[in-house]
Amino acid sequence: MLRPDGEQLLKDFSAKAYPRQITEIIPGVIYHVMGYGHSNASFIIGETSVILIDTLDTDKRAEDLKGIIARYANKPVKTIIYTHGHPDHRGGAGVFMETNPEIIAFAPCKPVLGRMNALNDVLNQRGIRQHGYQISDEEALCQGIGIREGMVQSEGKRAFVPPTTIYNEEKINRTIDGIHLELAAAPGETDDQLLVWLPAHKVLFCGDNYYGCWPNLYAIRGSQYRDISTWIETLDKLIAYRAECLLPGHTHPILGETAIVETLTNFRNAIDYILSETLKGMNQGMTMEEVAEAVKLPEKWAKLPYLGEFYGTVAWSVRGIYAGYVGWFDGNPTHLNPLPSRIRAEKTIALMGGAESVLSAISQALDNKEAQWAIELADILIAADCSHRQAKQYKAQGLLILGRLDTSANGRHYYFACAKELLANL
Repeated sequence: MLRPDGEQLLKDFSAKAYPRQITEIIPGVIYHVMGYGHSNASFIIGETSVILIDTLDTDKRAEDLKGIIARYANKPVKTIIYTHGHPDHRGGAGVFMETNPEIIAFAPCKPVLGRMNALNDVLNQRGIRQHGYQISDEEALCQGIGIREGMVQSEGKRAFVPPTTIYNEEKINRTIDGIHLELAAAPGETDDQLLVWLPAHKVLFCGDNYYGCWPNLYAIRGSQYRDISTWIETLDKLIAYRAECLLPGHTHPILGETAIVETLTNFRNAIDYILSETLKGMNQGMTMEEVAEAVKLPEKWAKLPYLGEFYGTVAWSVRGIYAGYVGWFDGNPTHLNPLPSRIRAEKTIALMGGAESVLSAISQALDNKEAQWAIELADILIAADCSHRQAKQYKAQGLLILGRLDTSANGRHYYFACAKELLANL
């Protein structure tokens, strides 16, 4: 979300959303670790061993986690549970391999699209931009739902280890070293997401299906469609547990049944509203951009501190839903066979009085603080001539302006990264 105070809002959120903190959830049994990695980790102390839920993002940070565990338990980690397969939750696993732990995960509830590896190059590039891997700490600030990953701060590398036990069931009950726990499929942000429920203590580990800001219902790095309706059903499932402690994979734990139910219900209802209103607009024949402009989060939810647009945004969510349900075609036959972008650009530039006239308009737009209009005009010149240096310089200038207005860390990173790429290739 673009706001004049966007940069300051993101700074303020980052300063308080994930401080270094070890929370003793159940004395002597359950602990939650936040702020020591991009993601959180939790551990459960059994009769003779420790059950670790997620492993942070790098080996060095996992070594710190190992030290934290040793402070509370002189017992080996013999079980690791991955809440899901994102790298920041399993990047430290290699540090715990000397005890030969069982590593538990759930299989995706629906298959990954075939041939996704054919997109590795472009998806990696977009992921690097979204996460701000190639920009400075000052430029990046944070990664939205956590501190920057260790691999960009000289704090180790990823040490992945594949799971040794993969469940395809909806629900599994296990007793591990005297600890009874329920593992259940919880598709939402990912299709392999699971939840962990400890009924004896009413503690619920929810992975990334809740974290304290507007979620990535769509990730700008590109990913398989995240089924928002299913995510809402999973939130209903989380609410139904009536947990007394909710331990998310990012940001603060929530303690107390009343606070958990209120927070998850608001989170669920806000997402449901955006999904419902987007589908309503689509059914009325609105285009993707018309729906994205029309659907806004009502103030009763937008004002809540755990629904700020510091990671995903409502507008990206609307566009992701639109594409997920009906694909690229917006129903306008003009768009069935559009002119090639270069030809359309050349004709547009001619109507505008030539390239110099467009450059003048871009300069004026930047002076008037109309950065979005400036970069759209710059794109017309670049489409007609991919080597147009002045247009690229203007575009980079506009991207840097927009980056500083964006409350979303992901959006900020993408703007800054692309601006730097443009300037580096002049």
